[in-house]
Amino acid sequence: MEDFFLRALGGGIGAALAAGPVGCFVVWRRMAYFGTALAHAVLLGIALGFLLDIEPTLAVFAMCLLLAGCLVLLERQRSLSVDALLGVLAHAVFAAGLVVVAFMERLRVDLIGYLFGDILSVGMVDLWLIFGTAAIVTTTLAWQWRNLLALVVNKDLAVVDGVPVERVRLLLLFLLAAVIAVGMKIVGMLLVVALVIIPAAAARRMAATPEQMAVASTAIGVVAVVAGLFGSLEWDIPAGPAIVLVASAIFVASLFIPVRGGPARNK
Repeated sequence: MEDFFLRALGGGIGAALAAGPVGCFVVWRRMAYFGTALAHAVLLGIALGFLLDIEPTLAVFAMCLLLAGCLVLLERQRSLSVDALLGVLAHAVFAAGLVVVAFMERLRVDLIGYLFGDILSVGMVDLWLIFGTAAIVTTTLAWQWRNLLALVVNKDLAVVDGVPVERVRLLLLFLLAAVIAVGMKIVGMLLVVALVIIPAAAARRMAATPEQMAVASTAIGVVAVVAGLFGSLEWDIPAGPAIVLVASAIFVASLFIPVRGGPARNK
């Protein structure tokens, strides 16, 4: 196989390794809209990266982390519901990204590639960044696994048990932001949340414990990446959407699997 295809496979698998376990907490905590709001910050991060002559992926990473912090701070106010606040912020940063791109008249930006991903253009620097992020994310999740599970099960009981709830929740948002920042190279900003949510949703019916669900979610993500890439090569279709379609097909198939009882299902 060509080197660019092998790099694409490696990058996709690395993104799936990071997205799998994080996606479980997104599903358990019903944080899909948080992920969508963070994904909308991708375009603004890319535009500012080009404008300030910064590596776009690093600029996206910084922008997602900044927005995650803003979401936590703004969520403390009670005048607006969380979903309304997320809707305002998500569309505001997306519009700001489009405006910044419009002002860069001397620079041609491939918006299609950033909107829907360009996995076949993954380079060695991207691979280091993706696998480095995956290592940090999985290590952090293993370190804070019990605290994160306590937050998922019952926030009040977690406080009683001495879990620093606000810090753990902020950490989870930062991990989600990191996954979105590296995942946008694989499937694009419009589909990156699907790479996080769909494998976890499919794994939910297959697992009896949270740990099994995290492993199954990661495995489904890897299968979707590999099958989507080879399908893209075989039928000459966009790679990012192909990956998401494979993950969606696995999710539909999982609906016919008898539900396994246990903590992972009850969350």
